[in-house]
Amino acid sequence: MNTKKKFYLSILLFQILLVSIVFLTLNGLISFVAAQSDPIDFYNSPTTSMLAISAAISVGLSVLGSAWALKTVGTAAISAAAERQGSIVIPFLAIAMSEALAVYGLIVGILLVFNIPSAA
Repeated sequence: MNTKKKFYLSILLFQILLVSIVFLTLNGLISFVAAQSDPIDFYNSPTTSMLAISAAISVGLSVLGSAWALKTVGTAAISAAAERQGSIVIPFLAIAMSEALAVYGLIVGILLVFNIPSAA
């Protein structure tokens, strides 16, 4: 197996791992707190705090990662455009991918915020 296939396989396995961790952690945590026999104040529970903090972290770190990627790739795109006019498409595709990173973080943050219980 060549290195390119190993790389793509490792990316695929890592994505499956991340999705399963988020799904199992979120559902398991909410089910665990909801299944408590004692009446608890669910709105002031650690689950609510953890969901809010994880939403903030997911949005913040994805935006910081996207900004760092845009700084790096954007500089390279402008340098490539200055040297050769035909080489502008590929760097701007990489810029679009780094912007998608921030959008994915925002989507995860929104999904986490909608799972926070509200008193209403």
